[in-house]
Amino acid sequence: MKYYIIAGERSGDLHASNLIKQLHQQDPEAHIRCWGGDMMEAAGAELVKHYQEMAFMGFLEAAKNLFKIKRFLRECQEDLLRYQPDVVILVDYAGFNLRIAQFAKENGIKVFYYISPKIWAWNQGRVHKIKRLVDKMFVIMPFEKDFYQQFDYKTDYVGNPVSDAVAAHQVNRNFRQDNDLDKRPIIAVLPGSRQQEIENILYIMLSILPPFQDYQFVVAAVSNFDREYYEHFNRKPFIKIVYDQTYDILAHADAALVTSGTATLETAMFNVPQVVCYRTSAISYWIGRAVIKVPFISLVNLIAGRKVVPELIQNDMNAQNLVRELKNILNNPDGRSAQLEGYQRVRQLIGDFNTSETAAKLMVQYLREDKAAQGVGKSLKGAF
Repeated sequence: MKYYIIAGERSGDLHASNLIKQLHQQDPEAHIRCWGGDMMEAAGAELVKHYQEMAFMGFLEAAKNLFKIKRFLRECQEDLLRYQPDVVILVDYAGFNLRIAQFAKENGIKVFYYISPKIWAWNQGRVHKIKRLVDKMFVIMPFEKDFYQQFDYKTDYVGNPVSDAVAAHQVNRNFRQDNDLDKRPIIAVLPGSRQQEIENILYIMLSILPPFQDYQFVVAAVSNFDREYYEHFNRKPFIKIVYDQTYDILAHADAALVTSGTATLETAMFNVPQVVCYRTSAISYWIGRAVIKVPFISLVNLIAGRKVVPELIQNDMNAQNLVRELKNILNNPDGRSAQLEGYQRVRQLIGDFNTSETAAKLMVQYLREDKAAQGVGKSLKGAF
């Protein structure tokens, strides 16, 4: 069968790449075309457009690039019509992907959604659009199944791919030596993978060095950007820039400063106490504050249903608050153990799944059942 997969950011690239591997396992004749990233291409998909060209963060940033986004939509729609897949599989990235879902539905292409848009956080009215446009929804947060059930929409909970990815990671025991790190304990710094995130957040994260000179701050950099881009953040010997080794950084870290997103859950899965940070443009922040319906921004707190990790948002994300919260998880046994106990509860709620395999098996099963039903329908029609 022919599959068309669309992911718009780095975490989507990772999770979609694992799904692609499993689709090839479950359907040996699978042909997969994608908008995504290097990992999806390496997994065996034909890459049409890299997500790096589409990574716009926040309401204001998206508005500034509206014409570019419209051009990307038109290119994707034209490519879908040429390729004529059996199914388009959308991975999060709601603003773009729900428009593609509308187009696919109008043109008779089946729509699966893997990793639901965060409509439970804001614009919950989109659930009616999803019910109309999405044939099958595969959710990865325990609370999402109940959320959709309120609207009489059946979903498949397939576990969380972050849990699978962390469990499968083989820790590099020579990590310190390979990256010229000394014996001081490590504070992991995860500033995100989008340039806007990095510029808004990383300077503040690295402004708190003086009280922590017995530690080394290791920045989880991504090779999407030129190395020169990160080097102006470097202040040796207190800061080290390490590329494309986020999981190994976390595996060796005592604590972490983490930009809100998938990385907060990844950090929890490595059992590393963290401070969650988020800062965006003033306009995007005020729009977001007006429409967001949930009490937390980090996946850890959302899954737990309570505050497990501190969240420093917008003006609260400053050096003074960072120092206080980081000291609490480094030097205060109670503060540290409270987070670790919360992480244990999060793992229990997520459950033990092989998420990519589960999702791929269900997708192939649904597609085959649909084809079989179409075949029966044609036979019956021919009989009359």
